[in-house]
Amino acid sequence: MNISRLGEFGLIERIRRRVRVGRGVKIGIGDDAAWVTNATGSSLVTADLLIERIHFDLRWTSLFQLGYKSLAVNLSDIAAMGGTPAFALLSLGIPRDFEVAGLDEFYRGVNALAREFGVTIIGGDTNVAGSLIISVCVIGTPPRRPVRRRGARPGDDIYVTGTLGDSALGLRLLKENPEGLRRSRLARALLKRHHQPDPRIEAGSLLARRNLATAMIDVSDGLVQDLSHICHASRIGAVVWNERLPLSRAYRRIAAREGTRYALGGGEDYELLFCARPHNRARVEKLQQRAGVAITRIGTCVAAAGGVTVVDGMGLPIPTLLKGHDHFKRADRAERNSSAL
Repeated sequence: MNISRLGEFGLIERIRRRVRVGRGVKIGIGDDAAWVTNATGSSLVTADLLIERIHFDLRWTSLFQLGYKSLAVNLSDIAAMGGTPAFALLSLGIPRDFEVAGLDEFYRGVNALAREFGVTIIGGDTNVAGSLIISVCVIGTPPRRPVRRRGARPGDDIYVTGTLGDSALGLRLLKENPEGLRRSRLARALLKRHHQPDPRIEAGSLLARRNLATAMIDVSDGLVQDLSHICHASRIGAVVWNERLPLSRAYRRIAAREGTRYALGGGEDYELLFCARPHNRARVEKLQQRAGVAITRIGTCVAAAGGVTVVDGMGLPIPTLLKGHDHFKRADRAERNSSAL
């Protein structure tokens, strides 16, 4: 059965039956708006739009993976503010001939991650479209003081969670030889990072609650570009130590000759990039076990406003054209980030 036979209201009812009713939901799917409460009386709200052939390609992305990642990228935004996700609105533009079984698989992926973080799908919208379009809005509970991009000062340390470059490298391998990847354990590890990123909710929450992060952002468009956003908002500059960038074993084995290009400009790692005062260095390092993820100091904030400089082991600048992803600019010579799931 395809979506045209099911119809809009049959689809809404089918979705309603497949999502759980969570704590704080006074009115969920089925009315004109949802009614929710939260512990603090205020909410963090974020939204993302994913469009077929621009952000994802169903030739190499399963609908389960697509559902999972559609929610994950929004949860990562909540994590970057130090918040806790609670509710999500999910809207879909769906082609008329789209198979209902595929939609079920998409929601299975959404629900897998939603259950992990206690997120309830409370509504959304559906419409017909020429290609698959996904819009997710996540509502979260903020910490006492959400962490913003501004707040870093010269002399602050720069940190990142996890490893960098895996997602972009995984996408490159997908484009080159999607069938051959199944035979490589290392390649499969990169693909897992690309298709099913881990929102760093616990790390972000700890950094905010303990007042350790002075500025924070998630790495969605590439390390250099996202750190530039912090620099711009905080009116500082940044120096990144190329040799300190955390790279996975799979990355080092597969991309050894290409160095850190994907780690610097690839994007879609959804790790947390944050700054912290030097006197809190020991406290930040102790968070790793509690947060369940490695935290690596990769640079320092400097007084010269407006840019990011990457340096080698001798402290010499490394020329780079890796600018990260911008939806409305042509990639040209710059490395484009992995904008397709």
